[in-house]
Amino acid sequence: MSDTIRLIIDTDPGQDDAAAILMAHGLAKRELIDFMALTAVAGNVGINLTARNARIICDWANEKEFPVYAGADKPLLRGLVTAEEVHGSSGLDGVELHDPQCPLKSGHAVTYLIDTLRAAEDNSIVLCPIGPLTNIAQVLSLAPDCVRAIKRIVLMGGNYFEAGNITPAAEFNFYCDPHAAQIVLQSGAPITILPLDVTHKATITTPRMDVLRRLDNANGPRLAGILQSYERYDIQKFGTEGGPLHDPCAVAYAVFPELFKGRECHVAVETQGELTMGACVVDWWGTTGKTPNALWITEVDADKLFEQIAESIAVLP
Repeated sequence: MSDTIRLIIDTDPGQDDAAAILMAHGLAKRELIDFMALTAVAGNVGINLTARNARIICDWANEKEFPVYAGADKPLLRGLVTAEEVHGSSGLDGVELHDPQCPLKSGHAVTYLIDTLRAAEDNSIVLCPIGPLTNIAQVLSLAPDCVRAIKRIVLMGGNYFEAGNITPAAEFNFYCDPHAAQIVLQSGAPITILPLDVTHKATITTPRMDVLRRLDNANGPRLAGILQSYERYDIQKFGTEGGPLHDPCAVAYAVFPELFKGRECHVAVETQGELTMGACVVDWWGTTGKTPNALWITEVDADKLFEQIAESIAVLP
């Protein structure tokens, strides 16, 4: 398919990252994307664990030769803040883990991304960062010429209408590396942001998990177990019917943008505030007159989103 979406996921797995990566492998089997590689970044847990977890998830999809590259082990200017209290000490609580068979590629994720983008045609590759933006910011800083090859950056991060989930003001990915987020937003690349404003509308309900649990494969029940382990933290914290499913929203938008609605806005990230570090300032009403630099998503057809997740998981082993 000449119009198949060429996709690279930058990730810090993480339980909802596992759902996003498995969904992407399923979308590739459905011939809806050309899933090119995974690049790992430190975030939910340290880089050694995120790179290991990415490879374990590829094993689950029976993609034991899939290209996985390790990238930044800490944010650009801050110490690493992790989220073991959400994802567990391994980053993938709720499931039995094994030593990955999928090998880690030699070379740094940032080098791989620069080389790949420089070799690509204009507007040909979708980058889907679902962790802190450290790797992507390094690519765009070291090689600004790479922007021409980026069809779109579709990222999960940030918040505006929803309160923060790591501090009262900030979402975890942007808080973890706010300077990287601001570099990406100022890069001139086409950007779509899937913030907490929309991911909190995609909730992990029992009926939606039952669909996965009933799939006649290993990955449906496995993913239901991972996500129901993960959602306990959010149900307790937010008092919702089910925890929000963040990262698969970004992968889904890359393939099914019609399931989402948002607005082109100017978005900036706070990099200095003591109380507001990592918070987004979204010019929703255009009051500053600044040119929009991102499509800020606020609505999702959650039922159809979970149908596409289930269809993609169903074609896996």
